Amino acid sequence: MDKIIKIAAGLFIIIIVLFGSIASYNAFVEKAYRESLKSSYSYTCNISTDSVLTNVTLFIPVPSDTAGNSPIIERFSVRGIEGIPPTWKTTLMGSNKGTYVEIKTPVISTVRNGTGNNENPIHLSLEIIAPRAVSTGSPQDTIALFRPVQDLTKTECIDGTGARTENGVCYNFVTPVYADYASSPDARVTINSEIVGRNEWRIFDPAKNEYRSSISVVMVGEQHGWTRANGFLKTGIGSYDTPALAQ
Repeated sequence: MDKIIKIAAGLFIIIIVLFGSIASYNAFVEKAYRESLKSSYSYTCNISTDSVLTNVTLFIPVPSDTAGNSPIIERFSVRGIEGIPPTWKTTLMGSNKGTYVEIKTPVISTVRNGTGNNENPIHLSLEIIAPRAVSTGSPQDTIALFRPVQDLTKTECIDGTGARTENGVCYNFVTPVYADYASSPDARVTINSEIVGRNEWRIFDPAKNEYRSSISVVMVGEQHGWTRANGFLKTGIGSYDTPALAQ
């Protein structure tokens, strides 16, 4: 009987030690994750043309959530986006379908020495820390995207070499862009924009996850109305082996 009691007591002590070790490990992991977690958004918008555009009005989607909010919008409202030319008048226009920045300017040109200078477009950019962790796994419902998102279709994820990648889930979509300007009949204008939402942390080694969304459109000749920009969305990029944080 004494032997059985001693064995039971030993097993109980082992269980207590194991439980305490697991609890301590989980607490360490959560603390390391919480203290090192950095969430951010990166935004860019590039406009290039091989001709001179005059009397220009553009409506370009600005990434926002379904309520019409985002750090990008907040910075546009105070002209806090890097690269906005001083001659541009920018105004935010929002609805329940999406948010646009209206750009008005007498002239847009990336022409230099009589030739197109598409390698040096007008470049707008913003890097900003997010106030909370970005939901990068399925952001099409709640996170900053180019809206309205129309004809969302799941597609294969292809890397820069054309090979299929297993990491992440990819979609194609379209969204409207408005352009009104005078130009030569063969003027070629390209607009592309991208938003990246990212979480970075370090527990034992550096890790991160992110989502990416971009839109692009090429227009030829004078424009006086709406056109469709092609969109791409990739979610679930990176590591998701993270502890759940209490709110």
